[in-house]
Amino acid sequence: MSQSISCIIMRGGTSRGPYLKLSELPANRDDCALMLQKIMGSGHELQLDGIGGGNSLTSKVAMVGLSTDPAADVDYLFAQVGVKEHSVDFSPNCGNMLAGVAPFAIETGLVAAGSPVTQVRIRNLNTNKIIHAQVATPNGKISYEGDALISGAPNPAAPIKLTFLDVQGAKTGRLFPTGRVTDTIDGITVTCIDAATPCVLIRALDLGKTGYESPAELDQDRVLLARIEHIRRQAGQLMGMGDVSNQVIPKPVLLAPARHGGDIHARYFVPHSCHKALAVTGSIAIATACGIEGSVASGLTPASAAATISIEHPSGMLELEINKSDNDEHSITAVSLIRTARKILSGTIFLP
Repeated sequence: MSQSISCIIMRGGTSRGPYLKLSELPANRDDCALMLQKIMGSGHELQLDGIGGGNSLTSKVAMVGLSTDPAADVDYLFAQVGVKEHSVDFSPNCGNMLAGVAPFAIETGLVAAGSPVTQVRIRNLNTNKIIHAQVATPNGKISYEGDALISGAPNPAAPIKLTFLDVQGAKTGRLFPTGRVTDTIDGITVTCIDAATPCVLIRALDLGKTGYESPAELDQDRVLLARIEHIRRQAGQLMGMGDVSNQVIPKPVLLAPARHGGDIHARYFVPHSCHKALAVTGSIAIATACGIEGSVASGLTPASAAATISIEHPSGMLELEINKSDNDEHSITAVSLIRTARKILSGTIFLP
């Protein structure tokens, strides 16, 4: 008999993947990783033997269970699963897949729905940070229908408000893990920042790019990708993360001045190809850096002190609401944004 596991496949933000119950997965991370590779079909560019979509944005897994933390209702463990590679990285968080966690928790009875809105408190096990998700639940039932349209997703849906608490030092424990707002790597000025996720921010012009190139154009520039990866690995060392060659963090980001009415323009790498939109956690890191004088981002935007930051990306715009401490303008207490999710399929996955 084949091994089987129940799942709901959902679009979360601009990503898609299976949502699984933590209680049905092996507690041992190595055993869990092997199961996730089978589920997604790792080792083949089309992921033919699994349910992955042959792209890093559709080779993601969200695992959800009841939380033992009194500040949370559910725990959420994210995994980035390799497409061609037999690999699973549990180190990053994914804010787009996070958009589906509250609906999944309600769908599976982990959280009881209120009306007309239900707030679900989520502890991300990758970073041990808390996120509050507000979802539409008219008459106590989850609703996916609505008129909220996010850049990078094809259809409108019900808005899901995500509020990230205590975003600073998500993985390293420090907003600036190197102890400096800027560092020089390979002669390039960068900002190594850890807000929701570790990132290394780079001015596109410093790498001979405008920052407005399409993801396909950037992915075809093998020299550029090699240079970015070299900078990323050195940044990982400087940030105290050690050898990051087998991790997807820190994420490299190319920045340029806005040109479509936003505050700043971004190309986000995941990390070896350019994201076709923008990661939620990466957007938090960018927005945080925009408000800090001397950072690579602050020199490219006039909105350094703004309560909202609009980031242009290949698929459109992402707007974030920034809540700062009354005592320290550089201290971010929470960041909120709107995502959407859609339930696509509920069923059983059979594994070899």
